[in-house]
Amino acid sequence: MSSKKRSQPKKSAPVTRLLLIRHGEVEPAYQGVFGGRIDMNLSERGHEQAKMLATFLRDRDFDAIYASPMKRVQQTFVPSARHHRVKQVILPGLREIDFGDWTGFGWDAVREKFGIEPWEWLDKIELGVVPNGESTAHFRKRVEPCLRRAIRENRGKTVAIFCHGGVIRMMLAILLELPLPKTGAFDIEYTSVTQVALHPHMNEIELLNFTPWRDLVFAGSRHEIK
Repeated sequence: MSSKKRSQPKKSAPVTRLLLIRHGEVEPAYQGVFGGRIDMNLSERGHEQAKMLATFLRDRDFDAIYASPMKRVQQTFVPSARHHRVKQVILPGLREIDFGDWTGFGWDAVREKFGIEPWEWLDKIELGVVPNGESTAHFRKRVEPCLRRAIRENRGKTVAIFCHGGVIRMMLAILLELPLPKTGAFDIEYTSVTQVALHPHMNEIELLNFTPWRDLVFAGSRHEIK
């Protein structure tokens, strides 16, 4: 008697997950300014945010961790490093965008000195009109190889990338195939976690701008009220 083999269901391709993590709050002198290439420290609050981030990430298994070499990122990573066996890979290409002549100025000062609305900063970068600053093309040219490396070396795995707000926006623009200014619709706050799942047919945001220092405390408060 002949027997037919049952057709085996196709195995779905493994999903690669990227956790894009912004550094904590910076020291007071650089809050509300275009910091960019300035290698500043975290504030006291930023260090507390980093500890809460580490608690949130403690039970996550990372197959790889990549990070910017800048101090505000490295200080954010320190508490998390204690919970993970994987050593970070530092990539200079993950440094924050260079704001050129805007560097060190606040929003009002940029408006006064350069005659433009600083809330349009993503549009200005896209147009390449920030004096002596990086254009979108140059910024992407150094960030994208870091992103592609993280994906190439960890297919079907989970990866954490500790970096900066501008870098996260560029990565989202690449992964979602959006113009960089469109990412202005997303909040990317201090010590936030944005998780992107890379499927064979699409890339999907699973978590956007989750801030353990605020969202976990808020969730705990709601639970206590109940």
